[in-house]
Amino acid sequence: MTDQSPPAPDRPTGHPATPTTPDPSTEHLSTEHLSTEDRRARAMRELTEQRDAYRKPEGVSKGRRGLLIVNTGHGKGKTTAALGLMIRAHGRGLRVRMFQFLKHDTAKFGEHRTLDLLGIPYQGLGDGWTWRSRDLENSAALAEHGWALARAAIQSGEHDLIVLDEFTYPLKYGWVPWADVEATLRARDPRLHVVITGRDALPELVALADTVSEIQPVRHAYEQGIGGQTGIEY
Repeated sequence: MTDQSPPAPDRPTGHPATPTTPDPSTEHLSTEHLSTEDRRARAMRELTEQRDAYRKPEGVSKGRRGLLIVNTGHGKGKTTAALGLMIRAHGRGLRVRMFQFLKHDTAKFGEHRTLDLLGIPYQGLGDGWTWRSRDLENSAALAEHGWALARAAIQSGEHDLIVLDEFTYPLKYGWVPWADVEATLRARDPRLHVVITGRDALPELVALADTVSEIQPVRHAYEQGIGGQTGIEY
């Protein structure tokens, strides 16, 4: 490894910091081209303007209302975000449950071990990743059966938040009919939160959802030849 000298400081060491007035000509530049002082000055000016202009929105409902939340996109973190939400809800005393439509029922990844410790119920409904399936008809049958279980849980009134992890795939593949899913979601207890994760969410699902987050990749370690890490990917 070649030694590298430390980056040059923003100003010569030993000189006292003096206030600087941002050059208006730099306002059009992205922050990566600014010095630390100019970046700070710009941020403080923008934050002050935002604070002074803020007005509490009117007409925002109070109290609990069940949300349909969709985490989609091709980036890493869709299930991770849902798990974080589950832990937050559990910490607030909400009754939480997760159904996983691709992972098999014997999977014991890091999240499963944590959920066991917290006493949060979950269930694997699949037979692993579809690209490894030796019997796609069986994969489809498992998804159909899994939806029957998840639908019963949604209709039971026994939960406050239900996560349907990787459920976009059975919908995308036509293994589970969208019409049935839509009817079930619309008819659910108005206080029940439902979170659905997975790539390529159906446009109909996106249109129905209250909150949709699309996670897109910028860089992934796997592309650099780095395999999945224990506690990070599984």
